[in-house]
Amino acid sequence: MKKAILLMVTLVLLIAVPVVSGSTLLSVDEAMNEPNGADVTVGGYIVGVPVSTSTVQQSDFTSDYALALADDPGETQMSEMIFVKLDAGYRSEYGLMSNPSNLGDYIVVDGTRDDYFAHEGVESVTSISRESGGDPGTPGTGYYADAEGLTGVALKQALHHIIDDHQEVSYANAWEALRNTDEDPNNPNNVLLLYTGKSISKYDNGGLVDEWNREHVWPQSKGDFGTTMGTGTDLHALRPTDVTVNSSRQNLDFDNGGSVHPEAPDTFYDSDSWEPRDDVKGDIARMVFYMAVRYEGDAGEVDLEVLDQVDVSGPYLGKVSTLKEWHEQDPVDGFERNRNEVIFESYQGNRNPFIDNPEYVEAIW
Repeated sequence: MKKAILLMVTLVLLIAVPVVSGSTLLSVDEAMNEPNGADVTVGGYIVGVPVSTSTVQQSDFTSDYALALADDPGETQMSEMIFVKLDAGYRSEYGLMSNPSNLGDYIVVDGTRDDYFAHEGVESVTSISRESGGDPGTPGTGYYADAEGLTGVALKQALHHIIDDHQEVSYANAWEALRNTDEDPNNPNNVLLLYTGKSISKYDNGGLVDEWNREHVWPQSKGDFGTTMGTGTDLHALRPTDVTVNSSRQNLDFDNGGSVHPEAPDTFYDSDSWEPRDDVKGDIARMVFYMAVRYEGDAGEVDLEVLDQVDVSGPYLGKVSTLKEWHEQDPVDGFERNRNEVIFESYQGNRNPFIDNPEYVEAIW
């Protein structure tokens, strides 16, 4: 009798407890690369209404039948958007003709990858939400709620407390972590090298010529933290780099100018500064700003700060005015967003605020 009652209770519990989806949240760029017929969970900003194979309305909306989502809330290029077909149940709440104020909102959509207007799309939508699984980088919600409305030193301190006390990895384990964080999206067997942009085998790592090693974007000597767990192993500022190029960079500050590097044709350097290729200038700036916020001298850690000069010693790195220019010149892209997610979800449990909210750079510096 007791066994029968126990079995009945178990069955009731199994029925009552919902099954939580294990779907991975994809960026718009990632979802566009999924095959038709795949079940996807995609998060993106509402940027317009697709009304034909060649037109996305971004004002004066005339339809509630679909949405265009993008990874950038200011996106205007159709090639960077995914179209979401809205069935009747979603039009009154999410359609832009009825709700033009929704423009720019971040939403998460569950559905099936299928072309819409002969363009990458999502149909057969099963859910749309603004909160559950939403963008942790939306100011004032979730992860960054404590930073809402702040600027300057107050914002810097609030962000520090949000991203502080992360789960640390060892320097040895950073090899494997970088194989995942910097995986080549077009070749899962390779990593992409920061300064050269080359794609090479994940396992060609070490200290020999043409191998890759672990580049500290914030040099170890500028703070004398070495490979200490935390400051010296923080994946948000650790990247795979060609051994020879890494050796040339040494502990140079960041600024424009110099001679071209023989193994990194789009990289320039001189006696006191290093200028990386254009495609990663913004990435580097946001890594540097992250380090200056994450490490503020508490809990026995070094206090790192950015200065508006080069050839500086101590726990300082320059040049802040150049880094701000690079941040604007090279906006956040899908590779950078994915890297931020992998570090957050799989390794450290903290995020780079300047990837999620690029406007924080100007608000602080």
